[in-house]
Amino acid sequence: MPIKIPDQLPASDVLRHENIFVMSESRASSQEIRPLKVLILNLMPKKIETETQFLRLLSNSPLQVDIELLRIDNRPSKNTPTEHLDNFYRQFEMVKERNFDGLIITGAPLGLVQFEDVIYWEHLQTIMNWANKHVTSTLYVCWAAQAGLKLLYDLPKRTRKEKLSGVYQHDIHDPFHALLRGFDDSFLAPHSRYADFSADYLEQNTDLDILATSEVAGVYLAATKDKRNVFVTGHPEYDSHTLHNEYVRDLGEGLEPAIPLNYYPDNNPDNKPCASWRSHGHLLFANWLNYCVYQQTPYNLDQFSEANFTKDE
Repeated sequence: MPIKIPDQLPASDVLRHENIFVMSESRASSQEIRPLKVLILNLMPKKIETETQFLRLLSNSPLQVDIELLRIDNRPSKNTPTEHLDNFYRQFEMVKERNFDGLIITGAPLGLVQFEDVIYWEHLQTIMNWANKHVTSTLYVCWAAQAGLKLLYDLPKRTRKEKLSGVYQHDIHDPFHALLRGFDDSFLAPHSRYADFSADYLEQNTDLDILATSEVAGVYLAATKDKRNVFVTGHPEYDSHTLHNEYVRDLGEGLEPAIPLNYYPDNNPDNKPCASWRSHGHLLFANWLNYCVYQQTPYNLDQFSEANFTKDE
């Protein structure tokens, strides 16, 4: 089954061009099934690019997924047209009385900013606390993972001396965990962050299941026992050119960034990068939708209750 998004959303044309089945709202309304209701809180500056990346991963599922886009506040955007935000994004006040099957909170370019200095920090905390009572499973990505760990476990911000940028090898720790169904023993995934997620630190300070780690990048995937909170420290949604665009941007800003590791052929930025993480990115999102959302969520979202969730399948 496809994802259901507004016909006029720019991602619609991109995904259809890629032969991804995107269903119109009118056609979806004629199907006698309940689609999963998934909310995406998009914190990235280039919202159209980011929403397309996440919608691409969410589309690779036999489940029908009804997507709604959420913005953190109503401040003007330098990278996204106001018309786009007004047409396709909702404010939190418009959804806070409802329940959702899933919530995705994206990363944000705030790696060197202290939480208390983030202009929308208190509002983000409100949304994350709301999710604990209104969302079956929340997926925290990159910077949002660090924010989620601060909220749920009161872990202080841990910042690396140098930015972690590149594509890294990861090993899985529990091949029978639902989120890792179908994963190879080792896989590649991109990272672009200053945050530090060491396995020892999370094991000592949380009760999370540590599911996949890298010797260089640390923890990549972790989840609470009930799978209601899932943390992904990398960027499985990235396109093949996203790390390149970030590298060029940082060069233009005079930051002297290191070349993203294991990304360009022969580590030469003049060579065209090739995505080596796409299959596991799709598999991760398909597993999250199936095992953390669909298998756990009530059919009637009005009957949402924490009692619906179990730690094991």
